[in-house]
Amino acid sequence: MASLIEDYALLSNMRTGPLVSRTGSVDWLCAPRFDSPSVFGALLGEADHGRWLLAPSCTVADEAGGEVLDEEESGAQVAERFYVENTFVLQTVWVTDSGSVRVTDFLPLTSRTDVIRRVEGLTGEVEMYQELRVRFGYGAVVPWVSRFEGEEDPEGGDPAPPMLVAMAGPDALVLRGEPLPESSDDDERRHRGTFTVSAGQARDFVLTHFPSHRTPPAPVDVNEQLTRTVELWQDWSGLYTPPAAEQDEPVHIVPVRGHAVARRSDVVRRSLLVVRALMHQETGGLVAAPTTSLPDVVGGERNWDHRFSWLRDAAMALEVMLDHDHDREAVQLRNWLLRAVAGDPHDLQNIYGVAGERRGREHQLDLPGYERSRPVREGNGAAGQHQTDAVGHVMVVFEKLRRRGAAEDHLSWPLQQAMLRSVVENYEVKDQGLWEMRGERQYYTHSRVLMWAALQSGVDAVRLHGLPGDAPVWEQLRDALAEEIWTSGYDPEVGSFVQYYGSKTVDASLLQLPQVGFVAHDDERMLGTVRRIEEELRHPCGLIHRYRNVLGPVDPEDPDAYAGVIGVDGFSGQDNPHLGASLWLAAQYARSGRTDSARKLVDLVLSRANDLGLLSTEWSPDRRRMTGNFPQTFTHLALVQAMDALDAAQGRRGAPEPREATGVTP
Repeated sequence: MASLIEDYALLSNMRTGPLVSRTGSVDWLCAPRFDSPSVFGALLGEADHGRWLLAPSCTVADEAGGEVLDEEESGAQVAERFYVENTFVLQTVWVTDSGSVRVTDFLPLTSRTDVIRRVEGLTGEVEMYQELRVRFGYGAVVPWVSRFEGEEDPEGGDPAPPMLVAMAGPDALVLRGEPLPESSDDDERRHRGTFTVSAGQARDFVLTHFPSHRTPPAPVDVNEQLTRTVELWQDWSGLYTPPAAEQDEPVHIVPVRGHAVARRSDVVRRSLLVVRALMHQETGGLVAAPTTSLPDVVGGERNWDHRFSWLRDAAMALEVMLDHDHDREAVQLRNWLLRAVAGDPHDLQNIYGVAGERRGREHQLDLPGYERSRPVREGNGAAGQHQTDAVGHVMVVFEKLRRRGAAEDHLSWPLQQAMLRSVVENYEVKDQGLWEMRGERQYYTHSRVLMWAALQSGVDAVRLHGLPGDAPVWEQLRDALAEEIWTSGYDPEVGSFVQYYGSKTVDASLLQLPQVGFVAHDDERMLGTVRRIEEELRHPCGLIHRYRNVLGPVDPEDPDAYAGVIGVDGFSGQDNPHLGASLWLAAQYARSGRTDSARKLVDLVLSRANDLGLLSTEWSPDRRRMTGNFPQTFTHLALVQAMDALDAAQGRRGAPEPREATGVTP
C-alpha cells in the first residue's frame, strides 16, 4: 500500500519527477518524460504495480510479501530526511539497533534518466534489503529481465560491474551496482536481495532508462554526477536575491512528522526550486504536478492527471521567475507559450503537452487507485473544454513583459492579435470556468473578467507601445464587457461579485479580479467579495474551498446538504479546502492592508507542508493529511506570490507596480 502523500519526496532531472517514500521505496517513476507511462506505479496501487525498495532489512516484515513496517514496528527509525541545501538531492539517515546508514537519492541533470541510490555506512553494521519490481505501462507490462556479468577489462583494469536489463516493447531499464538483487523463486516476478554495509563503506546503485532498440548506456561516474548535480541546483537557486537578512523572519513549519524552522526566504527558494524541477529541461513545458489521480478527496472521483502544462500556470510562473531573477526560465516559458498557442486561434486549448502537444483524450487506467480512489486517469479531458480565461492569462503576462521592456517579434504579436480576434468572435460563448467544472457551462465572472483583461492588454499594446492592431474594436468590446460584468457579475444587494451570472454564490477565482486590473484590491466592492468568501468558503480549519459545490442555496453548516447531490462541478459532495486558493486570499489580505491576517494564513498553509517543504493541492481537515496531486505547481506559485505580497506590505521588498484598476465604469 502507498504511503501518505506527505511522506513522499520529489526527485527531478527536469525531465521526470519520481517520488520516494519515507520508507525508502520509489513508488512513482514515469520515464523518460513526466507524462510517460509509469515504470513504478505502486503509488496508485500495490507493490506489484512497480517499485524500487531500498531500506534496512528490519523494516520489511516478510521478504516473501515485501510488506514494509512502520518505524515503531521495525525498530528502525528515520533519524532525519532532508535535501542537500537548495537541491533535489535527498538524504535519509536510518538508525537501527545494529548501526546507522545514509541513503542518498538523486537524478543527474543530464539528457538521460538515471536514478542513483547510494548507501553509506555511518556507524556499526546494517543489513539492507533491496527489491526491484519493474512494470512498464502503468503496471500492466512485466518485462523480460536478463542478468549480464561484467566483462573483463582487456587492459587489466577492474571488470565492468554486472547489470540487470529489463525489457519490454519500446522500453528498457538497466540496473548496475553490487550486489544486484536476485530473481525471486516465487511468483511475484521481482528481484530482491540483501547486503551489509559497515561504517565507512558505500554502495552505489544506478537505474537507467533507455529505448529497447539501443544498447544500455555507459555507466555513470556517481561521484562526479553527485558533485555536479549539487552544484547545478545550488548555482541556479543562488540567482534568487532574498530580502535583507536582518528582516528575513523565521517561519515555523510543523508538518505531519517532525518540526522545521526555516527563514521565509528559504520557503520562497524551495518553492522556486519546485517550479524549476517541474519545468522540462529542453521544452520549458511546466507540468502542474508529476503525478496523476492522487485524489482531491480520498475515495472520491475527483482524480485528475496533472502531468500536463496549463497556460495559466505557465503565465503565473513566467511572472514569478522574472520577479526572482530567473530570466532564462522566464524566456523558456515565454517561448513555450508562443509555440503552444501557435496554430488555429479558434482551437486554443488551456492544457497542452510538455512540448506543446495538443491533448484532449482522457481514459481510465486499470489500476486500483491511491487508497482505492478511482478512476485512475491518463490524460485530462479539460483540454477539450472551452476556457475563455486562457487568452486573458497569456495576454496579461505579455503586457507585463512589454512594460518591463521586452520587445515583440515576428511571431509573438501576430499570435496575440489572432488570439484577440478569437476573443471577439467567441464573445457569446459560455465556458466551464477556471476550476474546469464538468457541469453545465456558464458565464463565469472570472472568465468574463479575463476576457476583459485580454482586450485591455491589446488596447495597451496599441495605445502605449505603438503596436498595430484593431484598438477601436477591442475598446468597444472591452467597455461592453465591463458594463456587462458590473450588471450581471456583481450583486449590489450583497455588495459582492458572484461566481457566475445569475448565481448568488462566490468562488475563489474572484480573488484574481484585482490582479488583472479590473478592480482595486481595497475597493469596497472587492472587500465585500472577500467577506462573502470568508463567510461561504472558509472551513473551520482556516483554509478556504475553491467553491461550494451546490446548484442552489443550502446551509453550509449542514454536511448532508451535499451528499448525493450533483453540484456545479458535475460531482456530488464537497472537495477539500484548497491550498492555492487559500494563498490567493492571503495575498489579497496583504495587498488590501490586512497584513496580520495575511501572515497568519500563510503560516497556516506552511504548517500543512511536509518535512521537505512540499505541498499538494488540497488538505483534508477530517483526515489531517494532504490530498491531491503532489507536489502541486499551482500551490507553490501561489505561495511565492503570497510571500511576495506579504514582504511588500511589510517593507521587505519593493512592491511590483500595481496595474491600474480600469474596469470600473463611471
